[in-house]
Amino acid sequence: MSENPTTPDSPVERTLPAPRDRGEPMFPGGPAADPAGSHHERRIRSFRPRRGRVTAGQGEALRRLWPQWGLDIDGLSRIDLGELFATEEGPRPGLPVILEIGFGMGEATVQMAAADPGTGILAADVHTPGQGNLLALAERNGLDNIRVANGDAIILLREMLAPASLSGVRVFFPDPWPKKRHHKRRLIQPEFVELAATRMKPGALLHCATDWEPYAEQMLEVLSASPAFENSQPDGGYTPRPDFRPLTKFEGQGLNKGHLVHDVIFRRNDT
Repeated sequence: MSENPTTPDSPVERTLPAPRDRGEPMFPGGPAADPAGSHHERRIRSFRPRRGRVTAGQGEALRRLWPQWGLDIDGLSRIDLGELFATEEGPRPGLPVILEIGFGMGEATVQMAAADPGTGILAADVHTPGQGNLLALAERNGLDNIRVANGDAIILLREMLAPASLSGVRVFFPDPWPKKRHHKRRLIQPEFVELAATRMKPGALLHCATDWEPYAEQMLEVLSASPAFENSQPDGGYTPRPDFRPLTKFEGQGLNKGHLVHDVIFRRNDT
C-alpha cells in the first residue's frame, strides 16, 4: 500500500513551472529578452519586438548553438570581429564581414553565406523564431560564417562595432511603416546612413531592397543626399536585382501580386 495514498477527496500535488520574469531569457543561455536594458537611451525604434511561437527545433537550436554563434546586443563592449567569427582553427582577423539587418527566417541569409564562404555575415534581428531557424539552417548546411545578433542594430553599429570594420551592410525588406505618422520609424533615415557610413570600409556596399515603392523612393532620396555614398548605378536610379540576392518566398509572393521590388545599392566613398 502506498505510504501517502490519494483519495478522491484529497488534492493531487502537482509541480508547476516557476513563472518567468519579464526580462528573463526564454531559453537559458539563449538570446536575452532585452539585451540593452537601460544601458542606453530609449528612442523611436524602427522595429517591433517579435517573440512569436518557437518550434521545438528552433528552441533546441537556440539552446545548443546560441552560446557558440549568438550575440546579445547589449551595447557594453566593442566586438572583435575576428574573434566573433573564430572557428576550431582559431580567430579570423581580416575576415570581411557584412552586417545584415533583419533576416526573417534566414533562408536568404543561408544561401548568401553558402555562396560566399570567405565572407562573414553578422545577421541582426529581434525575431526569436527566425533566430532559431537561422541557427538550425546554418548548422544543417555546415556553415561557419554566420553569427546571429539579437537586439537593436542601431546600438550594435553605434556602440559595438569599430569604425571602418564592415565590408557591407544589407537591409532587405525592412518594415515599411506605411502610415504617414509612422514614417519617422523607418530605418533608412539620414541619421542611420551617417552612422552606417562610419562603420563601413571605403568601397563597401550599402544594399537595400523593398517592395514598398514609397519607401524605395525614400531610400534612393536619402542615400543620394549623403556625401559618404555614391550610387552604384551610373544613371543614379535603382539597381536590377543582383544574382547574389536570392529570390525569397516572401518576395515571390509579392511579385505574384504585382508588387514591384526595388534594389538600391550605394558604395561607400573613399573619403
